[in-house]
Amino acid sequence: MIVSRREVMTGRVLLVLLMAVTVIPFVSLFVTALHPAGTYPSGLSWPENPQWGNFADAFRVAKMGQLLLSSGLIVLGVVPISLLLGTMAGFAFGHLRVPGHKIGFVVFLLGLTLPFEGIITPLYYQIRDMGLLNTRWAIILPLIGLFMPFSVVWMRAHFVTMPDEVSEAARIDGAGTWQLFWRVHLPLATPALSSLAILLFLWTWNQFLLAIVLVDDPAKRTMAGALGAFQGQWGTDIPLLCAGALLILVPTLSIFLIFQRRFVAALLQGSIKG
Repeated sequence: MIVSRREVMTGRVLLVLLMAVTVIPFVSLFVTALHPAGTYPSGLSWPENPQWGNFADAFRVAKMGQLLLSSGLIVLGVVPISLLLGTMAGFAFGHLRVPGHKIGFVVFLLGLTLPFEGIITPLYYQIRDMGLLNTRWAIILPLIGLFMPFSVVWMRAHFVTMPDEVSEAARIDGAGTWQLFWRVHLPLATPALSSLAILLFLWTWNQFLLAIVLVDDPAKRTMAGALGAFQGQWGTDIPLLCAGALLILVPTLSIFLIFQRRFVAALLQGSIKG
């Protein structure tokens, strides 16, 4: 297939436009955060005296240290358990093909269509009856359940492509089902696992709705959820608010930039196998 020069240029122009649309909001946040506190900047005008101290003030006022610890604890509670359960279920549905695996897979597919907003009210009363309101478990447990459909479908897509000859050779050597999973297939699933871990981390770290509905104490929320309380307290100080928003974005951007090659490689591997 020969691609004309005109098509190449059109693609590059579209990519540049898309990049501009994506980057400009972050540039606007950054420039606004450098204006003097209490002012109302307009546009993308660079301040005469950039106030770099706004970032330190936002870190101190928003108690970012406590929020980092809280978000880290929530991520540690959600991501490993979701990975383990999703991988085991994906292996059962995709490779072992347990009885009823087709019906079970359809049920998990239907779970992908379940919006957080549609279950937040019954979830609130259920968490209240369990006595977990205003605790980090009120965020951790629902997220594990809500992430499970995607985790299972994602890992099943990997295990369903694994050749049966790999398992047959391992069983001839005396490997049982658990050994087959832990020693053979799990190491081969590293690209899919790493990309899933990145997605779960980003979704958990940026969780907003469950954090503000189920937890009243901002110090026990995720960093994105605590932004709501920070906005309510400092909503009139636009530069300080923008500085706080950028500080909250730093961990997620750092994780994605560090692991983007592994994430893209996993996606390309899945497309080649598919």
